[in-house]
Amino acid sequence: MGNEEAVNLRIPCKTADDPWAHRSQGMKCKTCMWNVEKVDDRIREGNHCIGRCRRHAPTMGGYPVVYSDDWCGDHKLDESK
Repeated sequence: MGNEEAVNLRIPCKTADDPWAHRSQGMKCKTCMWNVEKVDDRIREGNHCIGRCRRHAPTMGGYPVVYSDDWCGDHKLDESK
């Protein structure tokens, strides 16, 4: 079978929905113990608060800036939030 025949055999596949999409709902920065929100109404963007993620040591630029609806795999639930 040549390349031309193989190209003709390609069947378009339907992309599946992301099975992990729903899992990020409970792992947002606003509920994480590593998130420190910046308390300043001037920097609020709609319903999103800006904060700093203190999960890892800071780099030369400081701690990473995150929004309250961001998420990552290092999430640890803060029971006081």
